[in-house]
Amino acid sequence: LSPIRAAVPIVGTIIGFIVFFAVVSTAFNDAFNEEATVVEQPAESGTDEETTAEEEPAAAEEGTRENPYPLGTTITSDEWEVTINSVTFAANDAVAAENEFNEPPAEGSEYILVNATVTYVGADTEGSMPVFVQIEYVTPTGETVNSYDSLVVPPDQLDSTSTLYNGGTASGNLVFAVPSATAQDGVIAVAPGVMVDTVFYAVK
Repeated sequence: LSPIRAAVPIVGTIIGFIVFFAVVSTAFNDAFNEEATVVEQPAESGTDEETTAEEEPAAAEEGTRENPYPLGTTITSDEWEVTINSVTFAANDAVAAENEFNEPPAEGSEYILVNATVTYVGADTEGSMPVFVQIEYVTPTGETVNSYDSLVVPPDQLDSTSTLYNGGTASGNLVFAVPSATAQDGVIAVAPGVMVDTVFYAVK
């Protein structure tokens, strides 16, 4: 056999493996990455009904960092329903007043309060804890800030560790220490459960 004819079966086998792993990877993602769905958005006011779709530039898909959902939007998964109600900026004084041991944020940073409502809508008779709902702040340059990065207690803290059963709801604040200069330019990232797609909220 010539070298070229001898290599054909080998190349065919390699291509077969590539196609196989691509199919398996797609099936895995479809099986385990559940998509979060918007079930309710706050009513809009002052919209211009005369504006046509042709006049509007194409926008990024809603719920992305480029086109985040507005505050008050409710998203849901098989187990959790989540609403980001409000974001309070420059909350240093409110955090300091909540607990005498709360330390001020680092120079150039400020505390913000993210108020959320979390409802368990799953069918597990043992219930589940809101800690499985991930809520983070993302800076305009793409860095993630977690509430547990700051060891402070916010006013009206969201209880993330008490078990909720079907229909049970928890509401309250999470606190994040974010750069003051760009605090209002970030977004809130929310994953309503484990192995669920992350969506994004505007902060104002």
